[in-house]
Amino acid sequence: MEYLRTSKQAVLIVAAVTTFMGPFMVSGVNIVLPAMGNDFAAGAVLLSWVANAYLLSTAVMLVPAAKIADMAGRKKIFIYGIGLFTVATVLIACAPTIWMVIGLRVLQGVGAAMVSTTGIAIVAAVFPVSERGRAIGITVAAVYIGLSTGPFAAGYLSALWGWRSLFLVTFPMGLLSVYLATTMIRDEWTPAAGQPLDITGILLYGLCLVLLMAGLSGMPGIKGTAALVGAIVCFYLFIRQEVKTPYPVVEIALFQKNRGFAFSSLAALINYAATFAVAFYLSLYLQYIKAMTPQTAGLVLITQPVVMALFSPLAGRLSDRFEPGAIASLGMSLCATGLLLLARLNGGSGIFYIVVTLLLLGLGFALFSSPNMNAIMSSVAPAHYGLASGTVATMRLIGQMLSMAIATLFFALFIGDVQITPETHTAFLRAMRLGFAVCCGLCLIGIYFSWNRGAIRGKAEHGS
Repeated sequence: MEYLRTSKQAVLIVAAVTTFMGPFMVSGVNIVLPAMGNDFAAGAVLLSWVANAYLLSTAVMLVPAAKIADMAGRKKIFIYGIGLFTVATVLIACAPTIWMVIGLRVLQGVGAAMVSTTGIAIVAAVFPVSERGRAIGITVAAVYIGLSTGPFAAGYLSALWGWRSLFLVTFPMGLLSVYLATTMIRDEWTPAAGQPLDITGILLYGLCLVLLMAGLSGMPGIKGTAALVGAIVCFYLFIRQEVKTPYPVVEIALFQKNRGFAFSSLAALINYAATFAVAFYLSLYLQYIKAMTPQTAGLVLITQPVVMALFSPLAGRLSDRFEPGAIASLGMSLCATGLLLLARLNGGSGIFYIVVTLLLLGLGFALFSSPNMNAIMSSVAPAHYGLASGTVATMRLIGQMLSMAIATLFFALFIGDVQITPETHTAFLRAMRLGFAVCCGLCLIGIYFSWNRGAIRGKAEHGS
């Protein structure tokens, strides 16, 4: 490894602080959605786009941001991303309409993509293989600390000062993150300096994801079907473009020739598609069906990410010693069990049942996430760390986007674009239970890819 002026500890601190912000905001927004809906008189489908807009823009920008960072500098794009995220977050607090909130969530997502795709790549660049799982585990724990404190903080902030206060408190975090990244990361990484940017590939990639999201949320109508067909066509054209261009934004050969990388990426996609909407569903369930305050709902939802934060570093260390695929497969099996239990929820379900299920989901996701990310980063050469980081972040965001699309589809089918009222509670419960059942089925498919990815540890030790 080349000499680095940046210490490993400094990178870990910066990565932990910066990866806290996005999840804090994502989980906090889930809690304030009902208050936002009341303020803007927005229905369930429109509220889901407050979450979807962020996920979609992040997913669209992740891979391009990784390539641009490899060309212009990972540290530079990392800092610019934090700045954009912070500015957009403050502007959301001042937004006068729900449509402006959605538009600013798009910009917020672009900033988050720039941070996500560069942060893990920088961590992987400074930590050797023998320590990488532990470092990634700590970074992932910071994500889950953000997820766990988000609902708790959002509930109390919303009750005291309204939903806009959630976005205002993120401003000092953003300033601190910019300062830390600027002063503590002293190296720069530009493995693709001088290469041309594949503009055609980026446009096809982005259009494919936009049409995919529009199609899923517009099903089962004609427009939704047409959008899905368009997404398939764009995906085909994107693959053709990436195969023939000498400097692709995504190296398709990695998926074709590297089974560990391909199957680990697919496992991540499926796991996030199966689990991300849990907080969205349960936030609405606890407040509308169980008549909880935002504070109480936040305390219940904090269960899952707290367990994730506690066990992710341990799971990361285990993946340094044992085969990551086995640990991740166990984690996904626990996630499938938890989703099956949630599919049995009804209006009379007790809080103890929900909390125990969230504990199970939290443990399952902790055992899956850190080992799976370690497997992805350890299955490629250092020159591909940016692409691998962008890929794992893309799989995460596309999975989250698909998860929210499933929720949006079932809400549209069973409730329609109206506010959730006592008259629609039965339809809401039916949509939620079906969504959890579908997500459980996805987890079962994901176990196959996780278990059959092949050995990772031996390749990493001999190839890095």
